[in-house]
Amino acid sequence: MPLPFYLNLSLLVLFPVSWVAPLVRAGFLPLFGLSEISVLSGIASLWQTDVFLALVVALFALVAPMAKVLALALVQSGRAPRHWLPPLTGLGRLAMADVFLIALYITLAKGLGVGRVETAWGLYLFTFCVLASLALSLWAKRDLTRAAD
Repeated sequence: MPLPFYLNLSLLVLFPVSWVAPLVRAGFLPLFGLSEISVLSGIASLWQTDVFLALVVALFALVAPMAKVLALALVQSGRAPRHWLPPLTGLGRLAMADVFLIALYITLAKGLGVGRVETAWGLYLFTFCVLASLALSLWAKRDLTRAAD
């Protein structure tokens, strides 16, 4: 199998790690310690207040990226048709919305001056995974188009 196939499969490990990794550290008062917030803890917190929103976030942050990685692996291995590629690229763009929303929340929290918010390493890992997934689907599309010609 080509390199993009194995890079894509590595996302099956990296995405779950990014879901439990701290995205941000937040606290209301500078004197107290900061709480770490991950994708999973954020969804759990949302579940307590807004089940619908928690389900939407879980769909786009958890289910869609993993489904995309698995579907791309099937296409790359020849077990799924090539016409799956365009929808997979679109699916990856939806996951980018999560990264945008997290960045927006951090910006709003800092702008309001309500406590302290710090970006954590998990945000960078999650962003990397989403961007890598997008790039790998474009790479696969290019490679499969060349192979068909």
